[in-house]
Amino acid sequence: MINIATIPGDGIGKEVLKAGLYILDYFDLNFEYTPAPAGRECFNKTGETIPDETIKIAKNADATLFGAITSTPGEKSPIVTLRKELDTYGNIRPIKSFKGVDCIYDDLDFVIVRENTEGLYSQSEEIIEEDKYVIANKIITKKASERICKLAFNLAVKEGRKSVVASHKANVLRKTDGLFRDTFYEVAEDYPNIETNDYYVDATSMFLVTQPQNFDVIVAGNLYGDILSDVSAGLVGGLGLAPSGNIGDKHGLFEPVHGSAPDIAGKDISNPIAMLLSTSMMLDYLSFNYEADLLKRACEEVLRKGNVLTPDLGGTAKTYEMADAVVCNIRELEKSD
Repeated sequence: MINIATIPGDGIGKEVLKAGLYILDYFDLNFEYTPAPAGRECFNKTGETIPDETIKIAKNADATLFGAITSTPGEKSPIVTLRKELDTYGNIRPIKSFKGVDCIYDDLDFVIVRENTEGLYSQSEEIIEEDKYVIANKIITKKASERICKLAFNLAVKEGRKSVVASHKANVLRKTDGLFRDTFYEVAEDYPNIETNDYYVDATSMFLVTQPQNFDVIVAGNLYGDILSDVSAGLVGGLGLAPSGNIGDKHGLFEPVHGSAPDIAGKDISNPIAMLLSTSMMLDYLSFNYEADLLKRACEEVLRKGNVLTPDLGGTAKTYEMADAVVCNIRELEKSD
């Protein structure tokens, strides 16, 4: 029996997670689910954004499927906490254009690999003088830089991609980003068949807007990777189509990139595609490669056909109707395979 920790969170996180579980139930795999709370609603009930029991459930699971949360000012982030506790040091964010989706570029297919555990997101801050002078410590280590670069190169090899680009700001942050850049090239020596290059993060941003087709895999630190991946999602239709997987040596944590969208929560009109693609990534992580591919292709077919779309994509369908359309396309694909 494979155990999946399910953390719906807040707002539309509940709706899209329900859609993901609906697809998994269709596949009728040997899964059992352990629900766990986190987020603003959890804080309002318990005084904690992520209880220790939730972390324990995730650590004991084979994988975790995460919905979305509403941030609680002054309290720790559940998703950042989970990433650290599970040591899921690599955040993998595929960027792909889908036929049928109105987007800036219709020919993109690259991946951003973001370091997940340190940098300015280490949450190491100190107040020197109240309301006047604060310091945020940027932590970069050789170990974390090495393993995220290896993850990026191994992903390139696995997916048959030709190049890996490192994004940094070593011209200004010579010691921290310099260590990241230098480690990238040291790791690259073990992958002689993969083309390598590096760009300053501002140049990377410009190239993403002007010539994104030139990218295959981008590897970046925590803050840079976060920003670059959201910019990239905007090139292909927005966060409603953006999945992600947080990968470590022992754990996998999968989540759509979008937030909890409280303005539409409870209306059942949220786009489930980012969650369904994240679910596909989880299936691949768990070695259910056939089901992962079926789900991914079925999502692409629903978007291509365009007759069952949620309002953000120009349609009128409910979340569950779009999820059901994906299941119908899975059945069609199974017959044709």
